[in-house]
Amino acid sequence: MKILKYALAILVPPVGVFLSYGVSQALIINILLTLLGWLPGSIHAVWAIAKREEGLASRNL
Repeated sequence: MKILKYALAILVPPVGVFLSYGVSQALIINILLTLLGWLPGSIHAVWAIAKREEGLASRNL
């Protein structure tokens, strides 16, 4: 599932963020960034997914 999220974050940034966060502030920000350009949306999506995965991993310790 993690690989799918990152692939979608690169190809269709809002979908990758939606799978990680659902409807949230991060999704709105990503949609706005994607409207400004594909690259800013993709960078934000990969960053947001990585931060979410990092937070989940640290809670499981």
